[in-house]
Amino acid sequence: MHRAAFLIVVILALAGCQTTQDSSITLREDFKSFFDAHQVEGSILIYDLREDAFSGYNADRFETAFVPASTYKIFNSLVALETGVIADENEVIPWDGEERIVEAWNQDHTLRSAIKYSAVWFYQELARRIGEERMQHFVDEAGYGNQDISGGIDLFWLTGGLRITSRQQIDVLRRLYHDDLPFSQRAMDIVKDILIKEKTDAYIFRAKTGWQGQTGWLVGYLEQDDNVYFFATTVAIMKSEDSRAREAVTRDVFKHLGLL
Repeated sequence: MHRAAFLIVVILALAGCQTTQDSSITLREDFKSFFDAHQVEGSILIYDLREDAFSGYNADRFETAFVPASTYKIFNSLVALETGVIADENEVIPWDGEERIVEAWNQDHTLRSAIKYSAVWFYQELARRIGEERMQHFVDEAGYGNQDISGGIDLFWLTGGLRITSRQQIDVLRRLYHDDLPFSQRAMDIVKDILIKEKTDAYIFRAKTGWQGQTGWLVGYLEQDDNVYFFATTVAIMKSEDSRAREAVTRDVFKHLGLL
């Protein structure tokens, strides 16, 4: 090993970091404590735009492709707007009257409210309106995950064939941020807006949850101090309260890094 490269590895190790075989990713074992604090197994991958560098915890997990679950609502929203099956973020789709497990779902929704409350029925309706042919076209054109939408037009991102890794999640988010996805500027601007979970004078935090079976996600990006930090967090959800760890761990890590 070259002496300079050896010194970098030593410095990272002393700081609680390691490098992976992919030298573009720095492993942060110090992030493990935040998962432990919430008594969950999981991973986090962060991309620092300014530094053009990845860092993360639990490479075996963040390099694994999981079902995207409701994180696919980001892409589904883009396709719905692009194809015109919904006019904008304020168009109302009436509730069908079927009582579902989440009380907030049992009402009329707009794109803005449906992504906030992760209303599954709303996005299933959008997907049916879009249809398999158009959905497959955009999934292929964007190179979303493994591009497999088998399993039903209103189920493929939940129990069907679609899978995506944390790095692929971040790639979609980076392309959204840079207006580099195969959608109109209008569609991308609307989706960026409805993804905002928190906005302060210091930062903007955009994120979307996902949960199917034992797979829990939080993906998004943090804009702060003229830089952007893209992230994909996964949690193994063994009991319902574990779902809270998705955002809690992510925020703990960003606080640890001095970004929140």
